[in-house]
Amino acid sequence: MKTFITLFVYLAFLCGNVLAQDAPLILKFGLFADAQYADCPSENTRFYRETLQKMDTCVSYFNRQNVEFTINLGDIVDRKNSDLKTIMSCLSRLDREIYHLTGNHDYKEVADGSVLYRQLNMPAGYYSFQKQNWIFIMLNTNEVSAYAHVVGTEKEQELAEMLEHIRQTGGKQGYRWNGGVSKKQMKWLGNLLAECEKNKNNVLIFTHHPLYPESEFTALNNVKILNTISKYPCVKAVFSGHHHAGAFGYYKGIPMITHEGMIETEKQNAYSIVELTRDSILVRGCGRVPSRSFKYLRNDISIDSF
Repeated sequence: MKTFITLFVYLAFLCGNVLAQDAPLILKFGLFADAQYADCPSENTRFYRETLQKMDTCVSYFNRQNVEFTINLGDIVDRKNSDLKTIMSCLSRLDREIYHLTGNHDYKEVADGSVLYRQLNMPAGYYSFQKQNWIFIMLNTNEVSAYAHVVGTEKEQELAEMLEHIRQTGGKQGYRWNGGVSKKQMKWLGNLLAECEKNKNNVLIFTHHPLYPESEFTALNNVKILNTISKYPCVKAVFSGHHHAGAFGYYKGIPMITHEGMIETEKQNAYSIVELTRDSILVRGCGRVPSRSFKYLRNDISIDSF
């Protein structure tokens, strides 16, 4: 009997994987995080100049796989805004368009965030775009932070409130390298998700700072963001960067994927291709990035590594 049950579970697992991989493909896009290019020697586990070769490999792979677009989860440079030109030149070899998020390192030597957004061809600090029935929401978790020049603005008070809340609740993330989402952006997010729910769109959310699992790298007001997105079944997954080691967890049934950082390790790369089918999200990892698959249904999500 025990042998029969084991065989049944194995066959169910195998069939689930086959069905997930054989389902008709709707969209396919490339994804990477924390390239952090800098024209300087390596330090500890960060290999700055090697990023160019890694990115070249990544771009070539995305082109061969014919991805429909690419998403950068932020921290494309490490310490100088002038390095942006070099890494953007590498990315210009992509056959299809790329959508950017900013990360905390991207604000180095930048006095005005709007200048950075123009350099990255972003319509604004946070925005969304649509591909078929999928809405891609690009949140700006750097908006309220110590490094994004909030002094003298209403966001300075918001930052103080976030840090005080972290102190009172014993949170782990009250560090200078983390940021949060403003009240204005939260309102925008809630309205957009309500509209997506009404229109029966599927939604993927992208952030630089992870929202969950909680760590010293999560967004300053991650709980408020999570409380908003978890109200809407249209949200199918959240992808983040910032924590180079990567992480994974579920928050109220929503997969929370923290993508491994490209900058870490001398030769091993880190990027992935995300495939969307009629009922699954497939993350096909390359290098340090593990592969995962998720079913859409919020109350019946399954995860497999393959």
